[in-house]
Amino acid sequence: MEIKYDVSITAIGNLARTFLENNNSAILLDEGIRPNLSDMVIEHTPGKLEEDIKKGDKLLMGGVKYTVEKVGDAANDNIRDEGHCTIVFNATGSMPGQIIVKGPAQPTLSVGAHITFTKK
Repeated sequence: MEIKYDVSITAIGNLARTFLENNNSAILLDEGIRPNLSDMVIEHTPGKLEEDIKKGDKLLMGGVKYTVEKVGDAANDNIRDEGHCTIVFNATGSMPGQIIVKGPAQPTLSVGAHITFTKK
């Protein structure tokens, strides 16, 4: 398993859980980079994107393994710049900063949990 990106959740905004439940999505952002957005995002430790995330790669988040179905045109650059992307779980999306994933269930979010993308 070759790791492309690995970070730990440091804070979960009050609206972040609502977005996950109602919109099947989670907005990720490096901790402290945009305090005005902290209520709606999942903040995490800064990490280095070792290689672009691509269709077919795997995501392990909240104890659940997902397969990457689609990567928006801006997602990898946004992750490099600010640790930012929106992960959409088992739904469709078309925004340039989104990563669409498929898996058996929604992730269980908790501070300290890892968000890890690996090669296929």
